[in-house]
Amino acid sequence: MAKIFKIGFKRKRTHVTNYKKRLSLVKSDLKRVVIRRSNKGIISQIVKYSEIGDEVLVTAYSKELLKYGWPSRSNRNTAFLTGLLLAKKAASKKLENEEYILDIGLSASVKNSTPFIFAQGCIEGGLKLRSGLSTDKSLFEKQNMYINKLKEDKAAYEKAYSGYLKSKINPEELSSLFEKVKTKILNE
Repeated sequence: MAKIFKIGFKRKRTHVTNYKKRLSLVKSDLKRVVIRRSNKGIISQIVKYSEIGDEVLVTAYSKELLKYGWPSRSNRNTAFLTGLLLAKKAASKKLENEEYILDIGLSASVKNSTPFIFAQGCIEGGLKLRSGLSTDKSLFEKQNMYINKLKEDKAAYEKAYSGYLKSKINPEELSSLFEKVKTKILNE
């Protein structure tokens, strides 16, 4: 008699979806705040589970930050501002008074990583996320120290900040630009 092989779901085989983790998120009976990071940006959504397929209620892309003067990247500053933008969009649709759960997908749950900085932006924007989230508030100040250290090696400086330099943004002014964009989003 021949052996019968059971083939799992394609998304599980290709390591795109962790169904065990997804099931626990769905069982919480809360809407999910989903963050996905690509090479060029950040995608965030508020998603409600439905048997026929998830329903996306609100979406915010990091590319939308261009209209506020912030270049679209896939870094922690952009993640924070995208979280803030998602929270403001949720408030405009009267979704800010509900409790949500953070869905980071297959991202590693490391303190101060992009998904958790994003979540901090959501919380500061007014969303109620169920988590024991704590991030390092001095992360943005540490960035300035890193810029000053890199300035000594011009080649490394230009390589690290080439995208900002192409956009005609001075990397030394990123923290002030970050604060300006943050206040624009909050006051919108």
